[in-house]
Amino acid sequence: MTRSPDVPPVAVEDLADAVRLLRERGLRLSTARRLVLETLLAADGPLSAEQVASDLRLDLTSVYRNLETLEQCGLVRHVHLGHGPGLYTLVGRGEHEYLVCDSCGAVRVLAPGELDAVREGVRRQFGYEVRFGHFPMVGKCPDCSDRAR
Repeated sequence: MTRSPDVPPVAVEDLADAVRLLRERGLRLSTARRLVLETLLAADGPLSAEQVASDLRLDLTSVYRNLETLEQCGLVRHVHLGHGPGLYTLVGRGEHEYLVCDSCGAVRVLAPGELDAVREGVRRQFGYEVRFGHFPMVGKCPDCSDRAR
């Protein structure tokens, strides 16, 4: 389930912006879709489809279908933080990148600019243009590194 490469991510400020975008793309705002959008707007961070379905008491299949539609529109993206399920977040929350500790599971949220030096080093040495929004950089957090020593 990925955003169409032809559709750029779209930041929205509120539900009205999201509804406007959906209607511009010829989509309707079903009750389930509105509830999913409201839940993502109210969330402090990325949520799993299971969390959304449970919170809203909606069918999991319906939640996944709506998340996929919202992702294809560029409103939502999914990320994989560690070994758990994929998580979903509104693009309007900013394009964050992530560091994840593979020992304790701690997640550090970063603004993309914070990893520019890493990106530049990889580009210079290997020619790859990398980003860490969909899949995080994984390693040991400072606490786990200290304990390991």
